[in-house]
Amino acid sequence: MHFNVTEHPTADWTARQLIEACGLEESPRHLIRDRDQVYGERFSRQARRLDIREAVIAPRSPWQNAYAERMIGSMRRECLDHVVIVGERHLRGILSKYVDYYNGIRTHLSLAKDAPDPRTVQPPSQGRVVEVPRVGGLHHEYVRRAA
Repeated sequence: MHFNVTEHPTADWTARQLIEACGLEESPRHLIRDRDQVYGERFSRQARRLDIREAVIAPRSPWQNAYAERMIGSMRRECLDHVVIVGERHLRGILSKYVDYYNGIRTHLSLAKDAPDPRTVQPPSQGRVVEVPRVGGLHHEYVRRAA
């Protein structure tokens, strides 16, 4: 997952995000997006250059982009609803920590309660269970550490 922050998104900025998110070698074949004005002609040209086929959802139909809506909802409920953001740099830091937590630690039912980046099983012989705060203490990870 890729994220970035700006106060004033433009079509040029959004087209740059497509390159940063996909890279030049690992581009997805399809991209589902909404009808926001920020997706301009430059964005569509960039997608075509990367051989990405755009699928534009119907107006006012967030259920057609369920994965993105689920991620945004989780980010809001589990992170942003509990933090007072004081600036762009602060928001970047919080979101960066949350994305690391979401991909590496947070359990997902669809992944058999594992994280997108698979975690290893820690047998009791590795030590006692300790709590490690994540995302500024909003969430915690429990790992085994030798005494």
